[in-house]
Amino acid sequence: MTQSRRDFLHETTLGLSLAAALPAMPQPKRILLRSSWQTVNIGDIAHTPGVLRLIEKHIPNAEVWLYPSNLKNGVDAILKSRFPKLKIAKRGSKELEHAYEVCDFMLHGSGPSLVAQKHVVEWTQKTGKPYGVYGITLSRKRSASTTPAQKTALQETVRVLSGAEFVFFRDSKSLALAKELGTTCPIMEFGPDGAFACDLRDDSRAHAFLRKHDLHPGKFMCCIPRLRYTPYWTIPEKNRPLDPLKHKRNEQMKEHDHAPLREAIVEIVRQTDLKVLLCPEDKTQMAVGREMLLNKLPDSIRDRVAWRPNYWLTGEAISVYTQSVGLFGNELHSPIMCIGHGVPAVVCRFAEQTHKGFMWQDIGLDDWLFDLDVEAQVKRIVPTVLEIAKNPEQAKAKAEKAKRFVEKRQRETMDRLSRCLQ
Repeated sequence: MTQSRRDFLHETTLGLSLAAALPAMPQPKRILLRSSWQTVNIGDIAHTPGVLRLIEKHIPNAEVWLYPSNLKNGVDAILKSRFPKLKIAKRGSKELEHAYEVCDFMLHGSGPSLVAQKHVVEWTQKTGKPYGVYGITLSRKRSASTTPAQKTALQETVRVLSGAEFVFFRDSKSLALAKELGTTCPIMEFGPDGAFACDLRDDSRAHAFLRKHDLHPGKFMCCIPRLRYTPYWTIPEKNRPLDPLKHKRNEQMKEHDHAPLREAIVEIVRQTDLKVLLCPEDKTQMAVGREMLLNKLPDSIRDRVAWRPNYWLTGEAISVYTQSVGLFGNELHSPIMCIGHGVPAVVCRFAEQTHKGFMWQDIGLDDWLFDLDVEAQVKRIVPTVLEIAKNPEQAKAKAEKAKRFVEKRQRETMDRLSRCLQ
């Protein structure tokens, strides 16, 4: 055997020995995110990119699969553009079967409840792998009495929550209810709605829209209307019949619920140099804004009020909100996205909603939360909105403080997820 041949064999053997001695490179941890409930509401769209951004930022080596309910209205392409490594596994697909095999952990995303409870149960039964719940509301049915079926359903929800590695509730009232009902999950804490972290942007569309309506950065506020119950029966793609009881309640309360918003608009125009943009959070609210706000305003201020006649997606909305002085209205997720970007936002809520709006108390914005069913609070809406309009820098500092608190909790909740993955 030649010397060069002996040297080659020696070096090869040494290399293989060293390789065998080195620890194997760890495989990336894989998360199956159950989220994306619907796309007719920009807040429901925002949940998913918000949680994806948090994982991207705080657990960068994780591989994420999305198990969605609905990615219509172009949301599929938007998510793929913002998160090019994201894998999507739709219901009934081969991709979902594979995701169940390779993913290590199911994370149920933000929502009004444990929306995909049956799929969490399915995950557990099929895989035996752990799961966690991120930023949900837990509430009882809003009725005078609870039926046996409702009681059983709530008990099942408690059972599923108890089996989680952690449950982060997006408002403290949900956390208190979970404890009252006997939920035994070892980690139950306040955890911000995922939409706080949404960073989707569509600056080109936003700039074009603002130019068209002569709205300039720092020279307008946004206002969002909302009925007591979302009239999904008016959205063709939802294919839902008219709900006469909900429609009756909407008609009964719509003047009461929008009168303070109209008054705030009038006073903003009369007492400042700002304009007001009437805009939607869901597909039903353009018509509500026209009927209950625009058409009832005095003619003398109409030229300082812009009305958006068509639905928009989350990125364009955020790009507009961040150019504004602040936002007020009867919705929650646009305010959430505003605070996530340090923009002041006032929330008006009512009994027909879940108690998700109370998260404003949890993040230090109690002064910007109003219950439309408490007349003493209703009277404070206009002066509070005017205070933001007249002192924008002070209001922005308050919004930034809330944002910092939210970001602290985001870091802490993602650290908990990271530890579960380890």
